[in-house]
Amino acid sequence: METKLYVGNLSYATTEDELRALFSEAGEVSSVELIKDRDTGSSKGFAFIEMGSQSAAEKAISTFNGYSLANREIKVNIARPREARPPGGWYTDSPRRPNPRNRGRRTKTRRY
Repeated sequence: METKLYVGNLSYATTEDELRALFSEAGEVSSVELIKDRDTGSSKGFAFIEMGSQSAAEKAISTFNGYSLANREIKVNIARPREARPPGGWYTDSPRRPNPRNRGRRTKTRRY
C-alpha cells in the first residue's frame, strides 16, 4: 500500500497548515501539496498528503474518510498514479479541428 493519499472535497479556504495539523494526528506527515489553480492561485478543493509510514496512511484513511472539515465531508483514499497523456492538445494529429455541427459534411458558402 502506498503512503501518498488523495484528499478531496476540501473547502477552498482550507490551508496546507490545517491539513498538516489534522493528519499529524494519524502519524508523521512527510508532505502536503494543496492543488491550486494556475491562473488565480486559489485552491481547487483537493490535496495530496504523503504520510511517513504505511500504518499512518491506513490510520488516516480510516479516521478521516467522511470526516467533517469546514462543514464538508472530506474524502480520503490512496492516491492513484497520474495517467500518461500525449503532449499537446486534443487534436495533435489533425491539422484542423473538426466542426461538430456539420459532422464531416461539406457546407455551402453563403453569399450576401
